[in-house]
Amino acid sequence: MIWSLIVGAVIGAIAGAITNRGESMGWISNILAGLIGSSIGQGLLGHWGPSLAGMAIIPSIIGAVILVLVVSMVLGMRAKQ
Repeated sequence: MIWSLIVGAVIGAIAGAITNRGESMGWISNILAGLIGSSIGQGLLGHWGPSLAGMAIIPSIIGAVILVLVVSMVLGMRAKQ
């Protein structure tokens, strides 16, 4: 369980760095983005590549990047209204 949270935080931090949205995300958001993004990525792309704490790293990062971009877009649209 703790390994999953740690790996989720790292995946979320990597996704934030890739999308340049990492500065605005806290560590709880990084964990949530990593865990939810991992589910999205593995659901879309499967379980290939290296795996850590039951999460396939590459699909998890891709899923987390997708999640961060979608959430940023939705929150950005809300802020403009």
